Amino acid sequence: HVQLVESGGGSVQTGGSLRLSCVPVKGDFPFCMGWFRQTPGKGREAVASIRSDGMTRYSPSVKGRFTISEDKSERSFALQMNSLQPEVTALYYCAADLGGRDCYLTAYLYNHWGQGTQVTVS
Repeated sequence: HVQLVESGGGSVQTGGSLRLSCVPVKGDFPFCMGWFRQTPGKGREAVASIRSDGMTRYSPSVKGRFTISEDKSERSFALQMNSLQPEVTALYYCAADLGGRDCYLTAYLYNHWGQGTQVTVS
């Protein structure tokens, strides 16, 4: 069992930046880690993923503005979000797949989810 804890969300002005963090506090360290976001109108949407060897994937909507990373020494993952616009406002979730290989941006492939952290841009 893997327990994930997200943090770093908040309210920022248009054009600002936020850095979200995801920490596996229980269980084995994930092979695939992903970030997803959810809004009432669009449902759950993929944002980015990272594999243990550093391979990353990005949704076209965030590529070039968001960066996913892993800090092995701290056993944590992060999503750096720059040039934020109001449309990225959502509840952001960290997700993990212990046995993944390609780390596709498909929600059902991920077995463990955090509680979510709210990002609001205005």
